[in-house]
Amino acid sequence: MPLKSNRRVALSAQDRDRGRWKSLASLEFKAGAALTLYLEGVPFPLLVVREVFTNEDGSQGALLLACSDTAVSASALWPLSQKRWKVEEYHKSLKQNAALAKSPTKLPHTQQNHVFASLLAFCKLESCCIPSKTNHFALKAKLYHAALSSAFEQLMLLKARCSLTPYHTLTA
Repeated sequence: MPLKSNRRVALSAQDRDRGRWKSLASLEFKAGAALTLYLEGVPFPLLVVREVFTNEDGSQGALLLACSDTAVSASALWPLSQKRWKVEEYHKSLKQNAALAKSPTKLPHTQQNHVFASLLAFCKLESCCIPSKTNHFALKAKLYHAALSSAFEQLMLLKARCSLTPYHTLTA
């Protein structure tokens, strides 16, 4: 799992027992290097790896990954994180694009129907995204843009019709 840099850690079990906590951001360790640390509030040691990556805009970012299996290699943590991230993307899209979180239902069978409909909507989105090579959020934005354009066009038609009709015939 990813860690925020403001979390407090101890470098050893003795430091943890004595309450010698440091900010994770204050630790200096190279990208790809693994440290076994004790996270405040977690009773067992964690393997922490710092991964550096380049964003789409060219800037560099760092990600602190933690794993409860201290025997795993640092190089194996990044691919595991990438697989996990796909699950996060799925859940986010299911909630925001397929309206799973917006269920107005109260009864169990209607809730089941809503979950099924949301999963079906996700599958439909996925089938539209693959050929267009866009993500769910871009597809949703395109749909909103088309809907707003159509609504504005209809508004302009109504406005044109109203301006052609004399005012006294509308109020009579």
